[in-house]
Amino acid sequence: MSLRSNRIGEQIQKELGEIITRKIKDPRVGFVTVTDVRVTGDLQQATVYITALGNEKERQESLAALVKATGFIRSEIGQRIRLRRTPEITFEFDASVEYGNKIEELLRSINKD
Repeated sequence: MSLRSNRIGEQIQKELGEIITRKIKDPRVGFVTVTDVRVTGDLQQATVYITALGNEKERQESLAALVKATGFIRSEIGQRIRLRRTPEITFEFDASVEYGNKIEELLRSINKD
């Protein structure tokens, strides 16, 4: 990614955190954290990586609620960040946090032995 797309990704991540915690009133959206935003070089698409607390069903419901609110989220970002075109937003779960926890637990079990 270019420097500009990185900066815009960071700005979108910051704004998304605020929008999700303060503006979205859907009760299905639990404790969601935006871990990363990847914006394409032409600034047309943004992939938002999230983590959510809860079991698998609650996480899937949070993701479904965010997908349903994508239009609202995109319009809010368009108002907050002045771009010629607001990127299309897609949400995905960030598996790196779970992977890191698994590695950490394995290291702890090795150190106990």
